[in-house]
Amino acid sequence: MDNGDKMDEPHAAPEPPSRASAELKAIIEALIFASPDPLTPKAICRLLDQEPREDVHAALAALKQDYDRPGGLQLVEVAGGYQIVTRPDLHEWVRRLFHERSTQKLTVQALETLAVIAYRQPITALEVAEIRGVSTAAVLNTLLERHLIKIVGRKPVVGRPFLYATTKEFLIRFGLNDLADLPKIEDMAEVLGFETPLLVEQAPREEMLPLAEPDPDHDGPSDDPGGSVH
Repeated sequence: MDNGDKMDEPHAAPEPPSRASAELKAIIEALIFASPDPLTPKAICRLLDQEPREDVHAALAALKQDYDRPGGLQLVEVAGGYQIVTRPDLHEWVRRLFHERSTQKLTVQALETLAVIAYRQPITALEVAEIRGVSTAAVLNTLLERHLIKIVGRKPVVGRPFLYATTKEFLIRFGLNDLADLPKIEDMAEVLGFETPLLVEQAPREEMLPLAEPDPDHDGPSDDPGGSVH
C-alpha cells in the first residue's frame, strides 16, 4: 500500500434523506383531503414532524400551485387552514349526488340576521331585532343549532342579555379565512336593504360579563346559555 494512501477515517452515519418532494406533496394532499376540518400549516408540520419544516412548507406551496388550474376541485384557505373543495359553480351537480334537501338551506331571514351579527358582533338579540325590524328569537336559535353563531358573554346592562358572535363554522361555510374577508359593508347593506349606518355604528365596546355568576341569595341552578334566546 502506498504511503500516501490513507485508510478511510470513521465518520458519523449520514442522516436519512427526507422524503422526495413529490411523495411529501402527495401526503399533504391526502391529509388535507381526509381532514374533516381545515388543516393548518402548523397541524401539517406536527403530523410530519420527521420532515424538515422548510420541506413541508415547500411541498405545500407546490401543492397550492398544482391546484391553481381549471378543474373540479380547489385547494382553498379557510379559517386559517386548507381544505380541498368542489368548485362553487359545480355545487348544483354535487347536490344532485347527495340529494340535498331544500330544508337544509338558510332562509333569507337567517342570512340577514347572520350578516348583522357578522358585522356588529358581539351583539344582543334586541339589537339585532332593532336593525332588522322583526323578532329574531327563532332565527337565532336556528343559527345556534347550525353552529354558525355562539354566545360569547353577557352585556353589562339591565337583564344581562346574551351577546352573540360568529363561529369558525361560519368562516368555513362561507369560505372565509377570517372576518377581514367579509364583503365591503356598503355592498352587503345594499344587498340586504339596510342603511349602512345600521350595520356600521356601534356603541363603545364594553367589557363582557361572564355567562353565569354565583348568586349567594339564589339556590337554584345557574344560567344556562345553551338553549333559549334572551
